[in-house]
Amino acid sequence: MAMGVPDADALHRTIESVWRIEAARIIARVARMTRDVGRAEELAQDALVSALEHWPATGLPDNPAAWLMTTARNRALDHLRQQAMQAREHEALGHDMEALEAQYAPDFVDALDAARQDDIGDDLLRLIFTACHPVLSTEARVALTLRLLGGLSTVEIARAFLVPEATVAQRIVRAKRSLTAAHVPFEVPSAAERAPRLASVLEVIYLIFNEGYAATAGDDWMRPALCGEAQRLVRVLAGLAPDEPEVQGLVALLEIQASRLAARTDAEGRPVLLMDQDRSRWDALLVRRGLAALDKAEQLARAGHPWGPYALQGAIAACHARARRAEDTDWQHIVALYDALLQVSPSPVVALNRAVAVGMADGPAAALALVEQLGADPALRDYHWLPSVRGDLLAKLGRHGEARTQFAHAATLTRNAQEQALLLQRAAQCGA
Repeated sequence: MAMGVPDADALHRTIESVWRIEAARIIARVARMTRDVGRAEELAQDALVSALEHWPATGLPDNPAAWLMTTARNRALDHLRQQAMQAREHEALGHDMEALEAQYAPDFVDALDAARQDDIGDDLLRLIFTACHPVLSTEARVALTLRLLGGLSTVEIARAFLVPEATVAQRIVRAKRSLTAAHVPFEVPSAAERAPRLASVLEVIYLIFNEGYAATAGDDWMRPALCGEAQRLVRVLAGLAPDEPEVQGLVALLEIQASRLAARTDAEGRPVLLMDQDRSRWDALLVRRGLAALDKAEQLARAGHPWGPYALQGAIAACHARARRAEDTDWQHIVALYDALLQVSPSPVVALNRAVAVGMADGPAAALALVEQLGADPALRDYHWLPSVRGDLLAKLGRHGEARTQFAHAATLTRNAQEQALLLQRAAQCGA
């Protein structure tokens, strides 16, 4: 049974919406059948193409997601039959097709309901761990994750990261080939392998969110759609792995950070820094979600699961969220959290952020001494936040000429137009 035929634009919007929501589930189910993520994505795409061909004529099905899942599953069965026919004697491919069809042939509506209740979560978890496998480069993991789990097209991914579409397409193709060549199994890692693999998954989601929260290049200060994708992915992961404190920590961090998106620009779209934001514009629902996730991470910590870098960053974000006014922020506690973060995840960027917190807690002179020490670190040589932080501290100390030079230098290092304009504005204010 199908609904009436909507107009073409409405139908395409519906198909895009269903695909964005259901792509990961469909690919995960087909990948469990084929044991090949690349092939699964192709078969799922075939189902999408079939929908684009049939639905304009037949009308929208009553259950579009089930229609897509059924079609993709049937494509997978056809693929497996062809494999078995071509190499029946080969033990690895000589599957008993009667047994195979007995496993997958029941009425699919019932099968879909059962799958959602039983092992669709396991399939999604397998897909997440496969797409984020450390055998792939960071760029490839990000692109493949957005394609398989986010349902984004190559064009959308390229637009989000301001890279050529061909570059993204190559990354995705190479990622699939690399997974096949490395014989990466479609499975949830064993307990011994799970921690480093989970770290890779969390890193990918974190990078996707950060690119949306503070775009590295282009005309836009933020790309909220990427933040939304990262939030959706981490929520899925939290549902599949609810007892992992770092997953709950990342949920807390992303929800609280995302709560500020509306306040991070003014009416003209210009950046507004954290201490100057109108906190009444922060999204209270997202703050509550973030604090609830942090509470769960704390409960897990009391049960013997120590906090990692994401839970600690989530706790830092929570300090800001709990302060009704900027001047109420508990900077001493934030410094202590950064001390803990440096212990579990030492990096010059963390040390620079800690210096900012020290400046708020103990004054700009104390922070400037720390920043000058960090200036010798080659990892920060081209990092625009180093001269930006130095300029801010110098300005607070009344050394406006030096501050102007630092802000101007920082402006030459960033590739984001809005951020560059903000830094140049601050340089001009020092000159005035």
